Amino acid sequence: MAHILLLHSVRGLRDLERHAAERLRAEGHEVQAPDLFDGVVPATLEDGLALEESLWPEPLIGRAQAAADRLPAEAVLAGVSMGAALAAEIWADRPGTAGVLLLHGIGMPARPVRPGTPVQAHLAEPDPHVPEPWVADCARAMADAQAETEVFRYPGVGHLFTDPSIDDFDPEAAALLWNRATAFLAPL
Repeated sequence: MAHILLLHSVRGLRDLERHAAERLRAEGHEVQAPDLFDGVVPATLEDGLALEESLWPEPLIGRAQAAADRLPAEAVLAGVSMGAALAAEIWADRPGTAGVLLLHGIGMPARPVRPGTPVQAHLAEPDPHVPEPWVADCARAMADAQAETEVFRYPGVGHLFTDPSIDDFDPEAAALLWNRATAFLAPL
């Protein structure tokens, strides 16, 4: 069983993250999914991006770090889209992190991290919200940090392909992602 911090996307804390947390809890994990937007659920993606921009880097990173600080040092850092970037951002401040699970996004560690940390990223291919050069730069930074990184690409799906409430949803890709994530988290 792992303690997991699950950080939400620019769309706010929604059913996507709540259902992911429930799924992980059903597998025996302790999951915290904080609301980094203080109850605001943007009506559109554009509204969410504007809110993210108004809160980045502070207080958004501070809120994510404060949520992480309430968990054990070895907690797994996980995030959805923007939350994946936040998980990578706060990872360096948590040297005991057992693993990093990045869903629908990827990020670069802000500073050196503990070598050997397992990382698993899941991304649509192509993904207009996560440009290929950024994916390559982040993967290279993780390799340079000696993280044990797996990046899974899902061809032809939308950005948030595990979200059944939007057109991006792809049930086969979502099932594959969750099978891989379950296997990744099991030994942590």
